[in-house]
Amino acid sequence: MIIRRHFLSLTAAMLATSMLSGLAMAADGTPVSGGKLTWGVETEPATLNPQLNGQDKTKLLLRNAYESLLARTADGGYVPWLATEYKISDDGKTYTFKLRDNVTFTDGQKLDAQAVITNFIKLKDAAYSGSVSAGPVSRIVEAKALDDHTVSFTLNQVYAPFLDYAASLEILSPAAFNSTQLKSGGPEIAGTGPFILKRYAKGQDIQFVKNPAYNWAPKTSAHNGPAYLDEVTYRFLSESSVRTGALTSGQLDVIEGIAGNDASLFKGNSDFSYQTALNTGTPYSLFLNVTWGPTQDLKVRKALISAIDVDAVLKAVYRGERTRAWGITSPIDPQFYDKSIEAAYKPDAKAANALLDEAGWTARDADGFRTKDGKRLTIEVIQAQATVRDQRDVLLQALQAQARQNAGIDLKIVFVDAGTYTDRRKTGQFGSIANSNTPTDAIDIEYHYLPLDKGGSINYSRAFAPELSQWLNEAASTLDQKKRFDLYSKLQRFAILDQAYALPLYEPEDQVAAASYVKGVSFRPFKQLPESAYDIWRSE
Repeated sequence: MIIRRHFLSLTAAMLATSMLSGLAMAADGTPVSGGKLTWGVETEPATLNPQLNGQDKTKLLLRNAYESLLARTADGGYVPWLATEYKISDDGKTYTFKLRDNVTFTDGQKLDAQAVITNFIKLKDAAYSGSVSAGPVSRIVEAKALDDHTVSFTLNQVYAPFLDYAASLEILSPAAFNSTQLKSGGPEIAGTGPFILKRYAKGQDIQFVKNPAYNWAPKTSAHNGPAYLDEVTYRFLSESSVRTGALTSGQLDVIEGIAGNDASLFKGNSDFSYQTALNTGTPYSLFLNVTWGPTQDLKVRKALISAIDVDAVLKAVYRGERTRAWGITSPIDPQFYDKSIEAAYKPDAKAANALLDEAGWTARDADGFRTKDGKRLTIEVIQAQATVRDQRDVLLQALQAQARQNAGIDLKIVFVDAGTYTDRRKTGQFGSIANSNTPTDAIDIEYHYLPLDKGGSINYSRAFAPELSQWLNEAASTLDQKKRFDLYSKLQRFAILDQAYALPLYEPEDQVAAASYVKGVSFRPFKQLPESAYDIWRSE
């Protein structure tokens, strides 16, 4: 058997050197240890278990305590983290990871091959992981400990995205799987990170304290050893204006999630730093349900897309501070982003109305909405209240206004609690759900376009056309990058242009503003989510 061995790339080494050099030359001198930091965040976690967390916004918090086998470089490569190296067998079906031998979970247990196996095998159990069990982990047919610090996973067939999935999975202490806190997360769910989850006050804040034993940071970090800060607290403040006011008045040290109207307060202001970065994965898109209500009709779906001027809406809501989306994945992932989709469709109210006429929605009620057989053309957009962020409630209202004005469509925005949201998703009784997600290597495309029972855990359009599964399975079963790109490009044009499964709106991004004395705030390489507090220090 021929083995391919992968180590730290020169590019990554240069990146790490550059980061260290830049830090050493900081205007306020070299980093100092100690102190506390308070960070205002928009979204409260639905769970503190990173393996079950589906909220991209809360990864910022959880990354402090939980780590993965490999880290990503800016160019999409991999470097050691909890694993020192990895190998892929010549047949592309067996992945072997060599683990560090000096890593300890914060509950005192050692990281070893069996601990890693426990994590992957538990995820295959739907009783624990739910729909996650039907995803990439379902491909594993054998997990073996070759020795105390070497683990291998053999798949049922070639599955190209597996490395990305395995490399990025947060590893929990084996003891966590016997805890009553397993699904909710909490202090008993130990990780290996530079901070330890100390306290969580629901609706208020979450506090992490330094892990003094930490000494295994990836090469993409700006230093090694324990974190600089003694403590970091994240306060849950859902309103952008409240976060902005708390930072400018000195009540907070850092905030994330900055409204378009507020960005000018920090840009070019020497009292603050301001950074922003696009995320990877699926753009924030309005997914249209093909199995329920008026959106079962392709003409209705195409009419809705034609009725909305996305550029005008984004300009009005975000004041030019967000990037228009066009396709099924982010433009910062050039391996899979086919930019030929850009400007391939456009708003056209005349075409929208002609399509609705053809579909039989020719009458109007007293409020100006289109009707057929006495029933209003209503498309229910279901939005979980807990996941409203980044002024998306305002964005949805703007879409609602355009749908009514340009085509007489009643785009009904329905905000629901978590239980109702789960129930509506399960039963399929909704017209649309808006969503974005950040997994890379096209895993997120699978989540959105595979059948619901075959790994499409967030297939909100409930699309089931056989072409989708065919293209996704072909793309996943080859390591030929060009072939994968071509297949995802076919899927993109089919999903957006031919079948109108979704209307892409904008590319999710994160914005972070900090007081000038806060140093080391950064974004993760490649995925570009806000990085943990590990490299942050105070110059006061």
